[in-house]
Amino acid sequence: MSDTIVVRCEPAAGGWTCHVTVSGRGTSTTHDVSVAAADLARLAPGAATPDDLVRRSFAFLLEREPKESILRRFDLLVIGRYFPGWEREIADR
Repeated sequence: MSDTIVVRCEPAAGGWTCHVTVSGRGTSTTHDVSVAAADLARLAPGAATPDDLVRRSFAFLLEREPKESILRRFDLLVIGRYFPGWEREIADR
């Protein structure tokens, strides 16, 4: 059984704050992810909001670690510090 990822983004200074809930196997986790407008433009050109980018990024993370290991609050670009291939791979999803 795979995890379900629910993303809700709201405007914040310079970009968005996205509230993410990951549910599966009887448990759920919540995460707050900040996304700068410039990062959205670079990583998902033409996207009006970061919802899909954040969802794809969480799918990427869940392929590599359990939801309980994902930071509870972080800037989206932090993923690249832990997983250097993330930006390249997320562009292909």
